[in-house]
Amino acid sequence: MNAEKPSIIKMYGEVLTDKEYVTNPAIARDNEINQMILALITPDKSALLVGKPGIGKTALIEGLAYRIRLNMVPDVIKGWRIIKINLPALLGKMLVNGVEVSKLQLLIEELDNVEKTILFIDEVHLLVAKNASSVDVDFANMLKPYLDRGRILMIGATTSEEYEEYILRDRAFVRRFIKIDIAEAKPEDVVKILLGTTPKFEKKMGVTLAYSEFQRERIFEWIVEYTSEYKRIYEIQNRYPDICLTILSSAFSYAVFQNQKEVRLPHLYLAMKNTNTIYEDAKKKALEDFKVRFADMLIKEGINPDSLT
Repeated sequence: MNAEKPSIIKMYGEVLTDKEYVTNPAIARDNEINQMILALITPDKSALLVGKPGIGKTALIEGLAYRIRLNMVPDVIKGWRIIKINLPALLGKMLVNGVEVSKLQLLIEELDNVEKTILFIDEVHLLVAKNASSVDVDFANMLKPYLDRGRILMIGATTSEEYEEYILRDRAFVRRFIKIDIAEAKPEDVVKILLGTTPKFEKKMGVTLAYSEFQRERIFEWIVEYTSEYKRIYEIQNRYPDICLTILSSAFSYAVFQNQKEVRLPHLYLAMKNTNTIYEDAKKKALEDFKVRFADMLIKEGINPDSLT
């Protein structure tokens, strides 16, 4: 008797629609999520997210999963699952009944036999990038017939550069997708993202940010102001909102390191001081402005602004 084929989804997949989300992962991104939904319900099409690194493409997929969990989507995709699988996990083969079988082929066959499932592949350009792996498998051509018939719905994500270098070369692959250009979040939206993401950091790190929502907004406006485009080190390639989230999470890490139960202004000062994503002159201005802008809050906490170094 032949053994049952292994489930690639169970072995290598993450069911994003099964995750518990502390907050909405895609705050202020309703337009992009709506575009994704429209692409997915278009017959025989899938969605392709294209944008620069660090702008929250993966967060958008989680935002769609969050909406599906809460039934905040059109009836046609209510109850659907989103399965995230990293492409490198699908490289190579495995033995099934003594026969070597491509992992991707097993995944395709599995997805072809399940209902209401969306496959999410980050770095989707690797599907068509020649010599991207040591395995001589044309992943894109294996997927095309299933994408054509709408048997598999997929969301792919890649950077603008990799889209132009790799994916545009395969016109037949491009035709299966509706391209969605993801722009960098606006400064005012990044402040909202920071406000909305803070509870997630608090739960994950076990410490709280000590300030009222109004005070938090002041702090986050300062972070956003001093991480704008021309203040960032070019080679780092961090962008809104990722660069701001990194600084905020660093402040939480300093509080945990110091065995503190609350994140306070000195932790935020340290996070900006020690970031490697901002030019030194911009960082110096940020730290000087910090002492002036938050002097009232620092003094109330018994901290001399000039003592921060």
